[in-house]
Amino acid sequence: MRIGYSGGAIASVFAPKRPAVVARMLSSAYMPSLRLLLGALLATLATTPVVAQPVSLTAAAEAPAAPTRALLDQYCVTCHSDGAREGDLSLEGIDLAQPSAHAETLEKVVRKLRAGLMPPPRRPRPDASTVSAFVTGLEAAIDSAAATSPNPGRPVLHRLNRTEYANVVRDLVGLEVDGATLLPPGDMSQGYDNMSDVLTVSPALLESYISAAGKISRLALGDAEATPRVETYVVPQAVSQMRHVPGAPFGTRGGTVVTHNFPADGDYRFRLSFYYSSIGPVFGDNVPAEGEQIEISVDGERVALLDFDRKLKATEDLRTPPIAITSGPHVVSAAFIERASGPVQDFVMPFERALADLSTGQFPGLTGLPHVRNLGIDGPYDVTGISETASRARILSCRPATRAEETPCAEAIVRRLARQAFRRPVTEIDVERLIGLYETARADGGFEAGIRMALQALLADPEFVFRFERTPDGVRAGSTYRVSDVELASRLSFFLWSSMPDEPLLAAAEQGHLSDPGELERQVTRMLADPRAETLSTNFASHWLHLQNLRDAHPDVFLFPDWDENLNRSMVRETELFFDSIVRENRSVRDLLTADYTFVDQRLATHYGVPNVIGNRFRRVAVTDERRHGLLGHASILTLTSVPNRTSPVIRGAWVLDVLLGTPPPRPPADVPPLDENEAGERHLSVRERTTAHRANTFCASCHNVIDPVGFSLENFDAVGAWRTRDSGFPVDPSGTIYDGTPVDGPVSLRQFLLRNEDLFLTNFARNLLMYANGRVFQPYDMPAVRTIVRDAEREEHRFSAYVMGIVTSTPFQMRRADMDTDVALVDQ
Repeated sequence: MRIGYSGGAIASVFAPKRPAVVARMLSSAYMPSLRLLLGALLATLATTPVVAQPVSLTAAAEAPAAPTRALLDQYCVTCHSDGAREGDLSLEGIDLAQPSAHAETLEKVVRKLRAGLMPPPRRPRPDASTVSAFVTGLEAAIDSAAATSPNPGRPVLHRLNRTEYANVVRDLVGLEVDGATLLPPGDMSQGYDNMSDVLTVSPALLESYISAAGKISRLALGDAEATPRVETYVVPQAVSQMRHVPGAPFGTRGGTVVTHNFPADGDYRFRLSFYYSSIGPVFGDNVPAEGEQIEISVDGERVALLDFDRKLKATEDLRTPPIAITSGPHVVSAAFIERASGPVQDFVMPFERALADLSTGQFPGLTGLPHVRNLGIDGPYDVTGISETASRARILSCRPATRAEETPCAEAIVRRLARQAFRRPVTEIDVERLIGLYETARADGGFEAGIRMALQALLADPEFVFRFERTPDGVRAGSTYRVSDVELASRLSFFLWSSMPDEPLLAAAEQGHLSDPGELERQVTRMLADPRAETLSTNFASHWLHLQNLRDAHPDVFLFPDWDENLNRSMVRETELFFDSIVRENRSVRDLLTADYTFVDQRLATHYGVPNVIGNRFRRVAVTDERRHGLLGHASILTLTSVPNRTSPVIRGAWVLDVLLGTPPPRPPADVPPLDENEAGERHLSVRERTTAHRANTFCASCHNVIDPVGFSLENFDAVGAWRTRDSGFPVDPSGTIYDGTPVDGPVSLRQFLLRNEDLFLTNFARNLLMYANGRVFQPYDMPAVRTIVRDAEREEHRFSAYVMGIVTSTPFQMRRADMDTDVALVDQ
């Protein structure tokens, strides 16, 4: 058996004897050692044989006339010669008759010509029909060569990232966990966190997986031996606590709502701390005489009502008496009773008002309100047992009544969980190893202790943490082969769900049914309708559109007093729900630009000026203002492409060119000075005036002439996405001329420009979705597959499902190259 991963992905190679592996695992009663995980990473790879499947290639479309060098020599080589190398690109020596030998360079040429970015302005240009014929012929030549000799690539060893890990745990044992609290943050590559090239492995990371396995196994089954500890949940200061928090009882305001996993039945105490002013007293010490009260609720039921103590010091907290709570996940809320009347100001995070410390009395008649800073949950004390939970029911599929029934029951549980966790049929070696661990722990602590140990070992097993794909025996080095149906099932589930295959998908794969195109399409349709497909919005779309950057967005509240973290969260959720509607309703991908609807809650509706929306529930609303249609009108996009104190036409223009069109501008030199800011006592300039002055340098102008007109067209949206007509006291001027000569004067005309260049938008969308689906960095040899996906989707009116089906049936998704020159050959000992 050969393992299709490069030697660089695995630092050391050894295959210890099975007894030695088990012995090391048993060296700690409840925590598999780091040595186990490193050793078993390679030792557990020999499983059931994999049979190579025949390669079936789709015939290439009839090619247009072959391109010649005449166009390159006349219009391009002057700047892109070996001597000049403008843009670090030379087109000398490029043989168009051998496109596969120059795929990376030629794909750059295709992208620049299709976008109209080359030749640059004021340079001789061929007419549009000549460019179109050349590009079409060049693409056809590249695609024809790719069809003759496909290159699906081969990702390096892929491990579960935070999101995938948490989702798999949820689907395996029915327990919701926060991956951010269990695993260290991962690196990003090409804007995504599931790229195999950055999913590296270190001893510290492996320790995190081992620690997480121990914690999850105890929470999933309950832990009657749990020792008291305090888990603290922080409420960011940027969160306004003026309004009701979703999940808290009605009639309350502010505070926080969390889902907490209680390890055992017992007594727990709740601790609350509050935000304080810079001069000492707690915020809200000028509340009305009757004071404030805080309600602690568990699953919507009040368990404590505390009087807010205005004399609390910064080092003190408010505590409840011991409260009996059963084990398992419970929704805990700590919120103020809503009883304030008269003018009230949120001075911790201002809402629709300038920031002010009202405790100083500077603003008579206005009353400040206290804000929760931390919620701590302390326990358990006086443990009385373990209650039944959803995760226990999921794991303990049988309950032995006698000692004789325990081992068969344990084997059934282990076999079922291992098959799901390893995402493949289990071998007898898998089961024997886990049952050995069960038996050892069972001897000391009973049946459930044994199951807990087996579950812990399973969650730390390399077959769980990593997504292995095995090169079939008999496959020649350098050849291309189809991945097995079982491996295809994992590729499919992690693409659409960021999680493991469910039972219908895994069963179909084990029976070899995913090789049937009809069955594959049925599974994809079913999976897209599943709630777990929301990860395409919260994971793929969030990374593609850079929504994660909103976590670092902190607009200046003096300039934008309407902003708070609540608004930020509503912005993100709007865009996620909007993308999810494209998926659920199988709408055209074009609707991402043109849709005349969106999703808002009261907070966001107020920001947009949408009437008659009350409460925290998001609902679909019609967008009658064409300027707000599609993604370009979303406050999330407009805020993340701004800076704290103003808009940024440069960032916005670059975002449109890169994220939507796939034509990123060059990165600016490191020594470029920042944009001049308006200073007190000086004549204020609009953002446009300052940007125009900034690009006066001819060295900068070549890029800014491409970027800035796109960004200027969105200048009527301020730095938090609200509509405006004036900037720094001057009328906003959104007019400009885009690099291809198209005049624009606002978001509507910019959208029309994008639609006229929809081939760029659709190609870039397919490129990003394919990269995300494969979990590896996009390569030039993937472009033929992208073009096929877009062409096939056109017959389906570019509906979202057409792109998904195009990807899951594509060469990069279904196939793999066996480059064994640097692979590691493992022998089971």
